[in-house]
Amino acid sequence: MAVTASMVKELRDRTGLGMMECKKALNDANGDIDLAIEEMRKSSGMKAAKKAGRTAADGVVSTKVADDGSYGVVVEVNSETDFVARDAGFLAFVAQVVDKAFATKATDVAELMNGELESAREALVQKIGENISVRRSLVVSAEDGVVDSYVHSNNRIAVLVALKGGDAELARDVAMHVAAVNPRVAKSADMPDEEIVKEREIFTAQAAESGKPAEIIEKMIEGRIRKFLSENSLVDQAFVKEPELTVGKLLKNSNADIQSFIRFEVGEGIEKEEVDFAAEVAAQLKG
Repeated sequence: MAVTASMVKELRDRTGLGMMECKKALNDANGDIDLAIEEMRKSSGMKAAKKAGRTAADGVVSTKVADDGSYGVVVEVNSETDFVARDAGFLAFVAQVVDKAFATKATDVAELMNGELESAREALVQKIGENISVRRSLVVSAEDGVVDSYVHSNNRIAVLVALKGGDAELARDVAMHVAAVNPRVAKSADMPDEEIVKEREIFTAQAAESGKPAEIIEKMIEGRIRKFLSENSLVDQAFVKEPELTVGKLLKNSNADIQSFIRFEVGEGIEKEEVDFAAEVAAQLKG
C-alpha cells in the first residue's frame, strides 16, 4: 500500500515521533498504522499510542434510566456538524429516539427506526439540510442491583453503570469516573487474552534490549503486565473524586460490586476525511 502524507501525519499525531521515523515504520508495515505502532513500540520502547481521535460524525449521546433503576438505555445520534447537534429540532428528535429505545429496549437500529421514527428523521433531514443518523442503541440491566447514568455537559460522552448492591448515587459516581478515565474493562480478568498476549510481546521486545539476565527480564515483563491490567481495569483505578480510594474499594465500602458498564463517545471509531482547504484552493487556482 502506498504511504500517503496524511497517513504519516496520523501516525505522528498518535505517537509523537518524528516524521521520517513514522514514514519508515509505515513503509515497513505496508501502510498498516496499527501494525506500525506495535512495531515502533517494540523497537523504541514508546508508550502506548494515543487513541485515534478522528471522528467522521458530530452529534450527541443520551440516556434514560427506569425509575426503579432496573435498566437504562444509551443512544448515539449523529449529525454532520456541531451547529446542528445543538439545534432544538435535532435534540427533540434525539429525545424521541431515546423514548422509543427505552420503551422497546431495541438494540437493533433498523428495528428501532422502523415506522414513525424514520419518517421523523427524514423530515428533519429535509428541514435542516444535513444528514442525520441513529448510530447505535444499547441496554444495561441490573440483577439485584441498580443502574444509573452520567452524561457529560457537552452531550458527547454518556455512561451507563449496573451495580450489584449499592444505590443510584453510587452508580452515578462510578459512571462519572468511567466517563472521565475510560477504563477498557471492569476487572482485570475481563481483559481479552489476545490483548494481554500483544502487550506481553511488546514488553518482551522492550525488555530484551535492556541486556539484563533472563530471570530479571521475566520479572520486568510480569510487572508491566500487572501495571497494564491495573491501569485499564475499572476496579483497580484511583477514583476520580477521591484518588486515595480505588473504585473497587469504593464499591466494597458500600457492599456493592460492578456488574457492567457501557461508555459511548460521539463519533468514536468513525474516521472523518480531513480536507486541506488551502491545498484544495491552490489546486483549483492552478487548474
